[in-house]
Amino acid sequence: MRYWLMKAEPEELGIADLAALPTQTVGWCGVRNYQARNFMRDQMQQGDRALFYHSGVKEPGVAGIVEVCSSPYPDPTQFDPKSHYYDPKSKPEAPRWQQVDVRYIKRTRYLPLSAMRAEPDLEGMLLLVRGNRLSITPVEPAHWRAVMRLLGEAP
Repeated sequence: MRYWLMKAEPEELGIADLAALPTQTVGWCGVRNYQARNFMRDQMQQGDRALFYHSGVKEPGVAGIVEVCSSPYPDPTQFDPKSHYYDPKSKPEAPRWQQVDVRYIKRTRYLPLSAMRAEPDLEGMLLLVRGNRLSITPVEPAHWRAVMRLLGEAP
């Protein structure tokens, strides 16, 4: 099992929204960065766990835990001209963008970015590297355990 951090803007999809869905599962669409796409396409596997991270808010931070529950597949929003994520250069026979489905595991206490930055055990975590704006990043097992400890969760 690998660990990830997946960023979402709560006005589009928050952890409470995911928990309220009938299947508690959603396609992680709209990733338009090649490196983040490559993480999903080439490394994510069913059963991997991810920190659900609220971004684009006054105090960004970890809000919950999700599980990758599908293999990667073409993101349908890239083909929809009405979608904010439409990509006119992407074609169904050669899609550029992928997505995976994620399933709600649990809502956690909120762990703000500022608390993560202050934690010595999280030194080197990609989220905390200055200038990193990727919406999906791998999380090292030691960093995962440190975040679980900060959240008061069993490892």
